Amino acid sequence: MKKITTIREMQKISNDLSRQGNAIGFVPTMGYLHEGHMSLVDAAAEQCDTVVMSIFVNPLQFGEGEDFESYPRNAEGDRKLAEERGVDILFIPDAEEMYPRPMTSIVKVKQGTDVLCGASRPGHFDGVATVVMKLFQAVRPSKAFFGQKDAQQVAVVSNMVEDYHLNIEIIPVPVKREKDGLAMSSRNVRLLKEERREAPLIYKTLIEAAEKIQSDKISDPVSEARSKLAGLSGTVDYLELRTYPDLKEADGTESGTLLLAAAVKYEQARLIDNVMWNQQKG
Repeated sequence: MKKITTIREMQKISNDLSRQGNAIGFVPTMGYLHEGHMSLVDAAAEQCDTVVMSIFVNPLQFGEGEDFESYPRNAEGDRKLAEERGVDILFIPDAEEMYPRPMTSIVKVKQGTDVLCGASRPGHFDGVATVVMKLFQAVRPSKAFFGQKDAQQVAVVSNMVEDYHLNIEIIPVPVKREKDGLAMSSRNVRLLKEERREAPLIYKTLIEAAEKIQSDKISDPVSEARSKLAGLSGTVDYLELRTYPDLKEADGTESGTLLLAAAVKYEQARLIDNVMWNQQKG
């Protein structure tokens, strides 16, 4: 596995690979790797010739009072795990490399950022879109792989790629879960013992509500699910039903892809999860 720390070197290698006809699969991460990230690597290896993983904790996507400084990091463990899983190139720029001077322009996301995670994290998706655009310019991949746990992020990035005519295919990868159903996340390590014990109820509640929506069993399964989550020790940031990928408010009577998503804030960790399905109504 080759380790690269500068954008210039990353671009040179990417250009060389592309000239040789190699398809580059890109897995952008913020590190503290786990099996969820590795499922992205596996998908990239299956579909592409060369797998590039980036590790960069992006300060632009953290708001005031959020967990940028305390976000879990494990550089040596990440390097070892990436190499063992078959990552070909590990791109690990630091903040000075990515942002050598104050940004004079950013990617401003206009649609789908004032709901779900965006409602309580203003500017978050502008930061996400900006760093992803910069990483795309450095890595120049054929395909980029994102976990569907961050469904809103996948929608934002997919729209950006289409808006800017980037020749990159965005590949969503299904959520990887612990045996008890909890969605794998780097932030899970910050859950207290009791929080970790109850956290799988988030997914269980979403699944139950999704089944009720599809079967029309009760009149308002979303409110019922929200009430169930309110009984947890964490604070419910949101639990909402949306169309996907345009993230418009839904009531369950729509045909097409629906997203039921939730976020719960615990003492030291904010967890997100979702379920998604296609349905035909009427």
